[in-house]
Amino acid sequence: MQFQIDNMNCGGCAKSVTKAIQSVDSQAKVEIDLAGKQVHVASNAAEAAIVGSLNDAGYPPRRVA
Repeated sequence: MQFQIDNMNCGGCAKSVTKAIQSVDSQAKVEIDLAGKQVHVASNAAEAAIVGSLNDAGYPPRRVA
């Protein structure tokens, strides 16, 4: 899964995004592209659960194809 997160601007944001994703799946592999404001997630969790967690954390994601 790959998402665009427009308000992810700093290392602190990246940590918060990673923490939100790993709260759903502690084994999720999260790769952050801070410059491109994108996150790649390798997880067995449902996409809706990850999206919900990111929304709750204040980082609304947009799915990237």
